[in-house]
Parts: sequence; C-alpha cells; structure tokens
Amino acid sequence: MQAAPTPDPPSGQPAAWRPEPGERNALGAEPSAYLRQHAGNPVHWQPFGDAAFASAASRDVPVFLSIGYAACHWCHVMARESFEDQATADYLNGHFVAVKVDREERPDVDAVYMAATQAISGEGGWPMSVFLTPEGRAFHAGTYFPPRPMPGRPSFRQVLEAVHEAWTERRGAVEENASSLAQNMGQVQLAAAVDVSRPPDPLDAGLLPAAVRSLAGSEDPDDGGFGAAPKFPPSAVLEFLVRHAAVPSDTAEEAREMAGRTLAAMARSALFDQLDGGFARYSVTRDWSVPHFEKMLYDNAQLLRVYVHWIRLGGTAGFPATEAADVAARTADWMLTALGLPDGGLASSLDADTLVDGEHHEGASYLWTPGELERVLGAENAAAVAWMMNVGARGTVSELGSPLHPGRALDGDEARLWLDVGPRLREARARRPQPARDEKVVAGWNGLAVAALAEAGAVLDRPDLVAAAGRIAGYLERVHWRADAVQSAPGEPAAGVPAAGKLVRVSHGGAARGIGGLLEDYAFCADGFFALYSATGLPRWYTLAEAVIQAACARFVDGGRLADSAGESEQVVSAQGGKPGLDFFDDATPSGAAAFAGALLTYAALSGSVEHRIMAGSILVLVPPLATRAPRVAGWLLATAQAALAGPLEAAVIGPAGPERDALRRALLLSPSPGLVVAVGEAEADDGGKRAEVPLLRQRPAGPGGAPLVYVCRGMVCDRPVGTVEAALERVSSALR
Repeated sequence: MQAAPTPDPPSGQPAAWRPEPGERNALGAEPSAYLRQHAGNPVHWQPFGDAAFASAASRDVPVFLSIGYAACHWCHVMARESFEDQATADYLNGHFVAVKVDREERPDVDAVYMAATQAISGEGGWPMSVFLTPEGRAFHAGTYFPPRPMPGRPSFRQVLEAVHEAWTERRGAVEENASSLAQNMGQVQLAAAVDVSRPPDPLDAGLLPAAVRSLAGSEDPDDGGFGAAPKFPPSAVLEFLVRHAAVPSDTAEEAREMAGRTLAAMARSALFDQLDGGFARYSVTRDWSVPHFEKMLYDNAQLLRVYVHWIRLGGTAGFPATEAADVAARTADWMLTALGLPDGGLASSLDADTLVDGEHHEGASYLWTPGELERVLGAENAAAVAWMMNVGARGTVSELGSPLHPGRALDGDEARLWLDVGPRLREARARRPQPARDEKVVAGWNGLAVAALAEAGAVLDRPDLVAAAGRIAGYLERVHWRADAVQSAPGEPAAGVPAAGKLVRVSHGGAARGIGGLLEDYAFCADGFFALYSATGLPRWYTLAEAVIQAACARFVDGGRLADSAGESEQVVSAQGGKPGLDFFDDATPSGAAAFAGALLTYAALSGSVEHRIMAGSILVLVPPLATRAPRVAGWLLATAQAALAGPLEAAVIGPAGPERDALRRALLLSPSPGLVVAVGEAEADDGGKRAEVPLLRQRPAGPGGAPLVYVCRGMVCDRPVGTVEAALERVSSALR
C-alpha cells in the first residue's frame, strides 16, 4: 500500500503518514457489525492482528486501540464526535496505527487491555481507548474522551498530542512503564493461577453464609440490587442467592428475601421492556427507571434462567412465582423473536440507539409522551396508562419521552387495563424505526441461551422452548463445533495438541470465523448441552457436552494450570507479561473459570469421573478469598460452590419413554436443589447389548414390567430406587437436610 506523505516537519522527525486520497480503511470487509459501523470513518482503522502491529513497528509509531461493541451508546458518541472528524482523523492517521476491536468477538483482547486501562486510569468501560507499543504493551489508557476538554477530562486531541509527544521525546520512559505494567499483570496472573491437577482441600461450608451476610451489607433494600447507580442486573449473584435459599441454613431466608427484592424490582421497572419483554443492559438510575437501552443476549439468557430458578424455589418474598413465570415466558419469547436468526442461532444484541431521520437517539423506539399515548389509546385510557406507567409531560430520558414502567406490582384493575391496551401500544411501537441488530452469533452466549431455554421449557411446561433450545444447540454443533480439529496448548499457538475437537467463538451468516472459543465458550456450551440432555433425554447432547469438556481440558489446561484462552495473539500474551491469563471475576457474563467448574461438576456427576470432580474442586479453591471480600464479582463461583456442597446429587430416571417417565423427569427438573443432576434413559438390555451412553444410567434396571424408576445417588452410589414422584422428591429433599 502506497502512503501519501506530507513534507518533512522542521524538526526532522518522520513525516506524518496519510492514506492515499479516497483510500478506505480496512474494516469494510469485516463481518463484525461493530467494525463495519466504522468502515466509513476517515480514521484508517485496521482490525486487530499481526499486520497492524507490524505496520506500527515499521513506522515506529504507537498503536491506538479502540475497543467497543455494536450496541454501545457512548461508542457511537465518540465515533460521531472524533472518529468522523477529518482533522482528528488526519492527526490520528499521521501519528498512530489505529486498530478497532469488537470486544464481543475478542474478549481475550478486551480483558487484558481492560485490566491495563483500570490499572493506568482507575476507570474502565467502553469505548476503551488504549495506547500500545508495537509489541502490544499498554502505556496509556482511558475510556471516552470528548472533542473538547471537560472538567477532569482532556479532549481526545489533547490526549493524542500528549501521547505523541511522550513517544517521540521520552521513549525510554514510555517503554519502561509499558514493560513494568506488563510484568505486574503477569505477576497478578501467577498469583491467580489455579492448579487443576491437585486434589483440593474440602470447601468450608461456612463461607457461603458469610458471603450472604457480606452481600446484605451492600444491598439496596429499597430499590433492589446492590450499590448505587448505575445499576446492572446482578445475574450471577442472584443465581447464588436463589441456590443458597434452597438449602436449609441460618441465612437461607435472608438470601431468598434479597433475591426476591431485586427480581421484583427489575421485573416491574423500565429495565424490563413492559411491552415486548426482555431486559436492557443496565439502569442509569438507582430505582431502575431510566435504562441504558441496549438489549444483550447474554443478559437475557442469564436472567431468564434466574427467574426460572426462582419459580422452582416457589417465589414469595413479595415476588410470587406466577409473576416470575410471566416475566420468564416473555423474556424467552423476546429472545427467540427479536434475536432469532433463520439458520438457528441467536443474534448478539439490539442497539441502545435508534436511527431517526439520520440521527442516533438513545432508546427512541421505547419512549412515550402523554400525547403519543393519547393518539393511540384515547384521552381516558391514555391518562390512566400515563399515571400507571410513569409517563409525565417531561421525558425522563430525553425530549422524546419516558419508558413505560410501573415501578410496583399492578393491582387487579390496572393489570386488566394493561392487558387491554398492550396490543395497541405494541402495534404502534412496531411502526416506529427500530434499533439495529448485531447478527453475529457468539458460541458461549448461545450456550447460555440453550441452558436457559431448556430449563424454562421444562419448568413452564413449554415444549416449544425446549425445541428452540435444541435448534440453537444444533446450530452450535453444525457451525461452531469442529469435531476433527486439532487444539493448541495455552501460550503455544503453533503447537498442535490432538483433542476431541474445537469450538469456534463467532459465526456470521451461518459461517464460523475468527479465533477459537475461549474457556467461557466451552463452559457455557457444555453447560447448555447438559441442560438440554436433562430436558430431553437425548444422549446426543450428553455426548456433545462430553466432547466439549474433553476439548476444553486439552485446550486450556497446560501443566495443570488453567487459562482463559489458548494464546490466540502474541500481543495479548505480551501485554500480560508472557503469562496466560485467568480471570475468576464475573463481568457481564459469569467467569469462565467458575462456569467451567460448574460444567465439570455436572460432567463428573453424569460420568463418574473422579478426575473432573477434582478439577472442579481445584477451581473452587478461589472461593475463600472472595466469599466475603468480593462476593458481588464472584456470584457464579459462589453458585457453583453451593451446587458442590449440596451435591452433586445424581438422579437417574430409568425406563421406556412415555408419560410415566416424563412425569418423573419433570418433577426432578422442578426441584430447586442446587446440586441435582438428572439423567434420563432406557434400561440396558439384559442380553448384554449396547450399554447406555451416559454412565450414570448403566446397570440400573427398570421396575417390574419395565416401569420407570428413579435412582438417587451420590458419587454413583445409589439409594434403593423409587417409582413415584412423591418418593423421588422426598429422596432429593432429604439430601438437603
């Protein structure tokens, strides 16, 4: 590619680089919706990869790394203010190599540079703005920078000029700082290392009540949730609290009440779309009344599962199971309707902004004014709905209006009115411009959805949801899973390690592309396939989950040490001091390590594998330092620990397919026991024919005349089988006492 240099500057420094006139940046052919959003920028963006860093090395300039995602409101703002500005682009092109990353495609890149950004600036978020050496080491970072200086925040142009000046005038100090930060991050990774090959010490059951009490100290008992604004749905923490509430203890009722308050507050708020269902990413207000409107698959999959588990628990604490069932059903339906793709996968998200007359407006599709309500409903109903749903003359989000939300439980008359007017409001809203959809399919998030939909279908008695989970799982198997692939060991991208297969993280248009899946992708998918197996009794899903578990062990365990990725990019490895990383904190999704521990526990329960049970327990050694000091970012680890302590309890449902076996299976799937794992299948033939594919089912005969039986076991050692729903549930309940 020929560059068009400007005349040499008086200082004798190399001329600033410029693209050829009319030359486009390198993002137009990228499948990522986020990268394509920036394809028309005058900034000469390149995708993350060796070519971009080689260009920086040859030009002897830093890399400017900008990380965001398609549904990100503030990413759109910074693009409009800075990346679409020709003068800013000229300076950026002249003195840096500009690289764009979709954090949802490359969470490994996002994670390491988010850690660097937080270490450098004390803040984190998106858009993330990081300055790197050509080796990939971070030396300056921040998030959103405005086009003009603001109190406490310089303009983006000021930042660019200061970084350029430091790079050209104080190179030694810059590189020393970058190297020091990378080494420090490497030491953090060493301190967080998990040896999954060594049998762990027994888990202290007293840690989980202590975690509940610690969470109570940061709960907002008035508005639900934890901490102050902005408030994100604490999905993983809620999962822990619901599981803890199912096990008798001194803190069980406290956990139930905390979970109920937050689940109710979110369901009745603007965070939940009261018309179409589905949850927004977060609320900018403490009372959940003003959401940030992007809707993510990963949030809705996690929340669907938590609401389903609340139903299994029986509800109460001011939030009845019937109301939770309505929220769960509407969330599941929204996921399939709004995010469902023709080829079977689920899209990633809907944008926070809506394009209206060529301009981005946050939440425009969802906002109402009293006048708009009157045009749709007539004066009398509009006034009642405006009062009931908190729509005033002054918009709470913008001049476009306010989101519909009651902020409380509706009484009988209000509920009937809402049921009557809802279809007309939905129809009117459907005629508005709609937010864009990011149609990339992320393996792990679809795995979360498979688990949530399979369990929702079983609990809500919705076979259509189980069938939908099967279609999504089939897409993952067909498009993302490569059964004959060769793995790479962590930190050794070129080293072939034979394994059971490989999972690809992202697909577009039915074709997988890009990096291999990360630990979270393997863990979420395995968990989803196991849940689907329990809901259907189809052994193909157990077999697929087993293959994914085995592949993950080969890919992410090296010398007994667990890592989040297999060293997909040498720049990422360099940025963290040459050490493979493992992040055990939850973020928007559960920690990959915690999710992997949960999948390992399930696999060990179904297969009898002592090795995998030890691996799960080794990851749970992370619980003691986090249970009381940081439970809000360790919810899934705590939830997995609760499952481990309550079980794993194994239930084998044996007998011919039919209503009797289905009744036993569904009763067990309705149990709130957090450690219960359910296997379903026919009895093995007496003549020594084919053995059951799931080891838990082996050598378990059916009852007289082939009548279905339930074997309740621990470590493959079973009690005497029972043949009724009541007896099976009593066995499970007694195991919790």
